[in-house]
Amino acid sequence: MKVTVVSRSGREIVKGGLELNDSATVADLQEAIHSKSFDHSLTNLFQSTAKKFYPSRQRLTLPVPPGSKERPVVLNYKKSLSDYVDRNSENLTIVFKDLGPQVYYSTLFFWEYVGPLLIYPIFYYFPVYQFFGYKGQRVIHPVQTYAMYYWCFHYFKRIMETFFVHRFSHATSPLSNVFRNCAYYWTFGTYIAYYVNHPLYTPVGDLQMKIGFGFGLLCQLSNFYCHIILRNLRSPNGSGGYQIPRGFLFNLVTCANYTTEIYQWVGFNIATQTFAGYIFVVVAAMIMTNWALAKHRRLKKGYHKSASVGSVRDIHVFYRRFCCYSIGKTEVSRPMGDSTPIPVKKVTVSILLWQSEPEKDSSVSRV
Repeated sequence: MKVTVVSRSGREIVKGGLELNDSATVADLQEAIHSKSFDHSLTNLFQSTAKKFYPSRQRLTLPVPPGSKERPVVLNYKKSLSDYVDRNSENLTIVFKDLGPQVYYSTLFFWEYVGPLLIYPIFYYFPVYQFFGYKGQRVIHPVQTYAMYYWCFHYFKRIMETFFVHRFSHATSPLSNVFRNCAYYWTFGTYIAYYVNHPLYTPVGDLQMKIGFGFGLLCQLSNFYCHIILRNLRSPNGSGGYQIPRGFLFNLVTCANYTTEIYQWVGFNIATQTFAGYIFVVVAAMIMTNWALAKHRRLKKGYHKSASVGSVRDIHVFYRRFCCYSIGKTEVSRPMGDSTPIPVKKVTVSILLWQSEPEKDSSVSRV
């Protein structure tokens, strides 16, 4: 099989193409690109860095017709190249894109979490406020001690989950994400630690503190269990694709892991009550809501493909569980030849993916 590798502009990258066995996989093609010398006419762009294009740095797609608005099909490294070739052809054209330097997701998560884990105790244990002009005697309130334990437990838990719980669909992430994510987590970690541990900090009442930390700890444990459920959806090598999670809070919301993540920080802020903390939870909620909505759309799209034949009840359960934002007047066809549309109520955004209900005049039964 001859494989022609071109850039997105259509210029041939590998001079003369690549000859591979008919049984070769996409992973074999990536290794061949990694070890192949590139066209001398493209020296400035490729020749000097050919050896740097290791497989995880490559994005291989099928070409799309000029002017087409379709998204290119990304080649799955586990599949055979023959899966992407027309039956009557022995040639394959692949579009190559350099994703830039990559790091493992475990490395990315470790560095973004280890910063807040180490920064926060510095403000608690060391006299750093002397450098900010405060010379008086510092009194440590119980809520500040509990907040430090709560904070460190959270980020220690996240690091342990990174190495022992999470299974990633993609092995690597762009190196630039390390700097971006670290800037986000480390900056907010410093910002919150400064105000919660400040000598002039005014603690909340004892009851409010207990309610906040109690609720937050419950959400942390729930978050861990949600991650266990998500882990079991994938095999150890990360395969499994996008599947609808079920059980526990996933019976109520699509992304229960994000819901519990947000609520555990709400609990922290109930107990500590700082402006910095509330800024953090608002920003985090906005980010995770966008992630949740994107995942919701992916799952809904996949559900439509797999549930073209099914019961009305199954379709209703899906919308009842997964519609969480304004979707307008969505129409779902009845099975078994009945094309009468089932109107689905327009749903507004809640904190994350809560249940929706059918229109009152819908013939779909409540479940």
